[in-house]
Amino acid sequence: MADLMTRQIAFDGLVNGLAIGLIALGIVLVYRSSRVINFAVGNLGVIGAALLPLAVINYGVPFWAALIGALLVGTLAGTIVELAVIRRLFDSARVTVLIATIGVAQACVAAVRALPDVDGAVRASYPVAITSQWEIAGVRVTGAQVCVLVVVPVVAGALTWFLGRTTQGRAVTASAENPNLARTVGISPKIVSTVVWTLAGLLSTLAMILIAGQSGRVAATADLGPNTMVRAMAAAVIAGLTSFRWSMLAGVLIGVLQAAVRFNFVEQTGLVDFLLLGAVVTAVWVRARRDARTDGRSDARAFATGPRPAPIPERLRGIWWIRHLNRLALVVPLLIAVLLPLVVTQASRHLLYGTILAFAICACSLTVLTGWAGQLSLGQMAFAGLGALTTAALTRGVSIDIGADRTIAFQALPFALSALLAALVTAAMAAIVGAGALRVDGMLLAVSTFALGVAAAGYLYRRPFLTDGNASSVPLPRGDLFGLDLSDERNYYYVLLGVLIVVLALIARLRAHGTGRRTIAVRDNPEAAAACTVAPLRTKVTAFALSGAIAGFGGALLAGSVQSVPLTERFFQVSDSLTLVAIVVIGGLGSTVGPVVGSVWVIGLPAFFPGNSLVPIFASSIGLLVLLLYFPGGLTQIGNAARTALLRWAEGRLPVEPAPSTPTPKPERPLRVRERTETPGTPTDAPVLVTRDVSVRYGGNTAVDSVSIQLRPGEILGLIGTNGAGKSTLLNAIGGFAPATGTIELLGRDVARLAPARRAALGLGRTFQAARLFPELTVRETVLVALEARRRSGLLSTALLLPAATRAERHRRTEAADLIDLVGLGRYADSPVAQLSTGTRRIVELANLIALDARVLCLDEPTAGVAQRETEALGPLLLRLRQELDAAMIVIEHDMPFMMSISDRLYCLGAGRVISEGTPEQVRTDPAVIAGYLGTDTRAIDRSGAATGAVRTAAAPGSETESGAGSGPYSDSGSDSDSRSDSDSRSDSDSGSDSGSGSGFGSGARPNPVPAVSHPVPDPVMES
Repeated sequence: MADLMTRQIAFDGLVNGLAIGLIALGIVLVYRSSRVINFAVGNLGVIGAALLPLAVINYGVPFWAALIGALLVGTLAGTIVELAVIRRLFDSARVTVLIATIGVAQACVAAVRALPDVDGAVRASYPVAITSQWEIAGVRVTGAQVCVLVVVPVVAGALTWFLGRTTQGRAVTASAENPNLARTVGISPKIVSTVVWTLAGLLSTLAMILIAGQSGRVAATADLGPNTMVRAMAAAVIAGLTSFRWSMLAGVLIGVLQAAVRFNFVEQTGLVDFLLLGAVVTAVWVRARRDARTDGRSDARAFATGPRPAPIPERLRGIWWIRHLNRLALVVPLLIAVLLPLVVTQASRHLLYGTILAFAICACSLTVLTGWAGQLSLGQMAFAGLGALTTAALTRGVSIDIGADRTIAFQALPFALSALLAALVTAAMAAIVGAGALRVDGMLLAVSTFALGVAAAGYLYRRPFLTDGNASSVPLPRGDLFGLDLSDERNYYYVLLGVLIVVLALIARLRAHGTGRRTIAVRDNPEAAAACTVAPLRTKVTAFALSGAIAGFGGALLAGSVQSVPLTERFFQVSDSLTLVAIVVIGGLGSTVGPVVGSVWVIGLPAFFPGNSLVPIFASSIGLLVLLLYFPGGLTQIGNAARTALLRWAEGRLPVEPAPSTPTPKPERPLRVRERTETPGTPTDAPVLVTRDVSVRYGGNTAVDSVSIQLRPGEILGLIGTNGAGKSTLLNAIGGFAPATGTIELLGRDVARLAPARRAALGLGRTFQAARLFPELTVRETVLVALEARRRSGLLSTALLLPAATRAERHRRTEAADLIDLVGLGRYADSPVAQLSTGTRRIVELANLIALDARVLCLDEPTAGVAQRETEALGPLLLRLRQELDAAMIVIEHDMPFMMSISDRLYCLGAGRVISEGTPEQVRTDPAVIAGYLGTDTRAIDRSGAATGAVRTAAAPGSETESGAGSGPYSDSGSDSDSRSDSDSRSDSDSGSDSGSGSGFGSGARPNPVPAVSHPVPDPVMES
């Protein structure tokens, strides 16, 4: 009998594994084409799968006709979802699209529930193609299982052949690898996306029909279920999200493992889910190590949190109610929250109001993790549940058996203290989970935390030391707090309200200080953040730990509202984690008050309208999609729009004081704003940067091949060469942004094994060709991120309002204001970087280099995207930076006259190798350089001889630039002032700056003001 059962279990596991592998194929298909993890991969097919029994049983449609119709409906559903949702979010961050797929999945389930009921659904069996059963070698085989055994391998083989052997299939892969390059060869990524989502709809419908056929239950089509979903996700992640063959094999192994574990460990409920969590975390860790050795891709698209609130115009800041407009807007909601329990006296309503507040506290954790860090957790309520269970254990006292008849006993603690300690426990757990998943660019944290949520609900919650033997719920008495009886629902509500206010104030303070700025900087541009000495991984893990602490604390308070921790339903399941995502997205990602608004909407509205079945749909799934598509900032974006309209009305109607006509002169300041300490014993004439045999390889492609260069103190070293010669890759290797072999010495120290942030902290400054910086941060906040290199703002010291942290922040802001005034960007200090022109962002990059006080500057095409007039002024500026900052530079540029005019020496690269080096004159006359890069027409370069002398003379002591004239970063030196019409000049850079105010290095800062120039700095414009 044991052998027979073993065979049967193994066969059933094989069939279930094939079904899991089919779902995994859909996940891999979408990911390979768009780098999106599709959480609607199963529920996308529930509509077609639900129509099949409805048509066959209710309306007597023949099975095969109904099957074809169901597959067509499911296929069409995939097309509609792509055109209506995915297409509109095509250029959004991939995490945003992932959230949209969650909304799609919920909307599909809501659509199925709106369909008519199947006649006799309780007794009806799901229709299948083959109704016979057989017994082969003691194994019972059903017709539904035969369908799986036949259909899944055929579909998997056809899909593999399509993507690997056909032109259309290869177009799918090409579109995912490099959309821009795909467009150049005639491949439309949007059309490819439509084709892929259409196929995904077909696969999803087929998978749901096969799964429902095996279960035999008509109701099984209502939802895929988190358990099956996590198994398919695990199979896809184990396969690296790329291989159909390995994802199918992993699905089969998972199915067989599940059958074997359930057969041998009947009492270990959820053990399979826990083992899958370990498999997912291990697979993510392996992928992180692999990506560290290759060229890992990152999602450079902006993470949508909605437009920032418009700053108050300077001329209105003297009006007190406008100056405090944000605070006044919170007065009415706060009064309602305080007075509502006094007006409504039912204890049940107080419980509801408290539940809304507790969910808002839990949702604050996603404001930090998703809104700031751009990382999505789909298991946040798992941390809340573990925090609640830990609190319950600490309040009753815990005894832990350590073996040898020895135990460690912990006495019972008060409820409030237990909740705080539980928050520390969940913070540590979040840091452990995130340490692996956060190493990988993309959305694998969502998969890891989704697996955690399933494992927590099925296995972790039921550990004896947490449950104390309880099967359905664990008691959690509230006790009292400083003499206040917490058993009273109204008292507990006011405690929750006070805690929520403190949590909101905490995250608002952290957002306004270094922790929030660093986290958003890493989210927007991890490479630029690392160049500002901010360690991306440490920053993301810190954000995850903070979010875990808030979730654990909020979970304890949520369980305290019902004075127990439910183990099977109500609060701490995977569906509740998805509810948290809906709360923060609907309320407003990244907004401080967003969790409150979202919790009132998602949790409160259905409770206030219990008899309306449409309200929960619009409060969650449909509302989530609508806001993502049209109001990415959530409901708070609508409030910000009303605030902006009010400010515009006030600016046009209210009397204001006229601004002073003449600015107050400022004293002269040098560029360097802090003293540099030299290392004792360091030779002043030693090279500041040395590379020896540096090579960079991506797979079989060698981008940099044994390059050795030296950079001397105070030298400007130019790197020239064709596109693809390896110039930027060499700078990436020097900065630590590309995996390289060889030796890299910075200021006499070997830095080849150091992370980019550590190299930046040692004195290596870097600008990037795209000059993206941090789109959501303002100019002031961007400079403050760079100033973190001088003194890091601490999380705990900031949160605890320590005087030292307050003084440090005040000093840091003063330094930032000085730097912004120094580079002439005072007008734009509170403008988001995303609204600045390329030239203005270049100025911000230079301000960051000054803030870093870097000794070695690596500038990657500093004139890219900059108008010609500003390019001509850049040469004297770089020479002045070198002189006053005592810095050496490596500059990449394709503008040969510019390079010849500023460089002391040049290296020319070709195919990753150095083909020439020497002075500008030696390199430009080298036959290898002429043949491979410059060509035979050197008339433009011949003009650089005069330019060289002019630039160097302008930068010499006592020259006009040194005395202040034309010293703006992109000021017009006058050499080309008459060569263009006014309209041409305006096309190069907007002339919106105040005439005569000056806005460059030294402008308006010297005793004798510099002459007014037409274009001191580019004016920020909205980028299309």
